[in-house]
Amino acid sequence: MEETTKKPDIESTLKSLDTEEFIDIHFYRPIGYRWALFFNKLGVSPNAITVASIFIGIAAGICFYYQSLTINIIGMLLLIWANSYDSADGQLARMTGKKTPLGRILDGTAGDCWFIAIYAAICLRLTPEWGIWIWIFAAITGFFHSKQAAMADYYRNIHLLFLKGKAGSELSHSPALKEKYKTMSWKKDFIYKLFETFYINYTVGQESLSPRFQKMMHIIRTKYHDEAPEWFRKAFREKSLPLMKYTNMLSFNTRVIALFVSLFIDMPWLYFVFEMTVLNIMLAYMIVKHEHICTAFTKELESKS
Repeated sequence: MEETTKKPDIESTLKSLDTEEFIDIHFYRPIGYRWALFFNKLGVSPNAITVASIFIGIAAGICFYYQSLTINIIGMLLLIWANSYDSADGQLARMTGKKTPLGRILDGTAGDCWFIAIYAAICLRLTPEWGIWIWIFAAITGFFHSKQAAMADYYRNIHLLFLKGKAGSELSHSPALKEKYKTMSWKKDFIYKLFETFYINYTVGQESLSPRFQKMMHIIRTKYHDEAPEWFRKAFREKSLPLMKYTNMLSFNTRVIALFVSLFIDMPWLYFVFEMTVLNIMLAYMIVKHEHICTAFTKELESKS
């Protein structure tokens, strides 16, 4: 009898419906799923797809240097292509089980490379009019951009931790990362250790902006032996779920829509203004709300045996 291989469905390649945005579910994930199937047939690894997305995203950024709307639109299409690859690499990794620490590092690096290119292109485009001030404005905006993206990623992984457990989340804990770091050799693991250096700092930054969550997790690690009770997981998901829309807005789609609009009206500096105002307000609200939730749960965890 001939053995048939069942093709994985699209839902099996998603992190969770809780953490997926409307545009991702209906646009990027279906496209990424088809790319994942295609690359899987060719034997292409998820990491190779990520590297390709980096080059495509940088090419997109370069296109935003020009004042030609036609070239800008080409850049927009390239950025959409890059993000479809960014979706595909994760979907392929979940489809095949080929998840690696390097993949996690590359995935985080990809978006940074895209936006560094985008920021630099916009600054070069506006330098004749703005001078050095546009670079200063961009540097400040970039700082807040990094915080927005980092906390959105952090809260999404917190949600996944209590929804799906450790296997379904990429939430990191800096003390554990530091212990692993000590075991790595600069001679044998130079690339991994270099990236791990940055990743530890990235994680410490996330933890510093979530002190009440850290207190809550300390109770779970000590009093509950690192296993959150079922009642807590259900209750936390219910409180955390409404915040997922903010994590998505702070990640890619909302900021890219703002970027595209600013380019269409030939006022790319408005993109920086949008990040500094609208997205920072979202970030502040999300942090305050999440910390308030953690405070309430900390008291409840402490009161139960």
